[in-house]
Amino acid sequence: MVKSTKQISPHTTSPPGTLIHIGKKKREKIRITLFSYNAEAFEDKEFSSIEKLLRLKNNGNVWWINIDGLHDISAIQTIGTHFHIHDLILEDILDTNQRPKVEETDKYLSAVVKMLHPNENSIQAEQVSLIIGSDYVISFQEYQGDVFEPIRDRIRQSKGRIRSMGADYLGYSLIDALVDNYYVILEKLGDRIEELEEIVINKPSPPTLKLIYDLKREILNIRKSVWPLREIINNLQRARTSLISEAISPYLKDLYDHIAQVIDTTETFREMVSGLLDIYLSSVSNKMNEVMKVLTIIATIFIPITFIVGLYGMNFEFMPEIGWHWGYFAVLLLIVIIVTGLLLFFKKKKWL
Repeated sequence: MVKSTKQISPHTTSPPGTLIHIGKKKREKIRITLFSYNAEAFEDKEFSSIEKLLRLKNNGNVWWINIDGLHDISAIQTIGTHFHIHDLILEDILDTNQRPKVEETDKYLSAVVKMLHPNENSIQAEQVSLIIGSDYVISFQEYQGDVFEPIRDRIRQSKGRIRSMGADYLGYSLIDALVDNYYVILEKLGDRIEELEEIVINKPSPPTLKLIYDLKREILNIRKSVWPLREIINNLQRARTSLISEAISPYLKDLYDHIAQVIDTTETFREMVSGLLDIYLSSVSNKMNEVMKVLTIIATIFIPITFIVGLYGMNFEFMPEIGWHWGYFAVLLLIVIIVTGLLLFFKKKKWL
């Protein structure tokens, strides 16, 4: 059962900028990876600590630093100090319940987006925070495993423009990978809606109602993750900063169109699920009407039979038919005629 209330966030009793991890607590170490590349070469490294990563010097390459795990607050604070990330931005990174948004500063852009993971019977939303600088992108994830592997392959194999473009194109590519994953999620969601439609029409039952409400809740969660993305891309298109080059504008416009398509599909699915609820109620009502029709026909047939049997069940002394030799068979014949006549009448009216 879903609780209607949530626990109060620790930030409500803490000063602004206080670094508190709000999310699943872990014991393992965070995973730190670095992609350093230019048009001619690239390096792919994994580090055991933030300090070892920050000892490296960037010789004009584009850096992509990926952090898996947000529970090590000291490591997040160290990387924030090195790249001059404001404490309020770090606070948003550690709070995994943030609404998707983008913020602009003189030295970097910060974006909070949602990455969707399909489970067996549900869809899990994971927060991904991006810091986009002049020559670096830092991505923060709560769990290991993401949808960015195609981006890594493009960097390794020098496919497309990514190795010849700057950090702004890398930031765009990461958001684009998240949006492409939304298409996969929506495709699976569409299959589930089609399966549920057949169940609702053919075999509606109380468990089906729960499936409809669960599906409706998942679509609402997807909607919460997708809708703010349109505002994020719109703000990036209008941002007056040297961090976003003119060459990225066509890609951001294309990404905006993709997000609009995802939103339209989400809204369509939302209406379809609401329609499923109406279909379920109609199917249950029709099923009840069919049962009531059968019971009504049976009752209608037995009303005259009950009358005849009750009439001849009276214990009066002077009833002429009581002493008749063929009286019992005549009553049975009368009952058969009445039942047959009623059945033919119902069939003519197409009630059977």
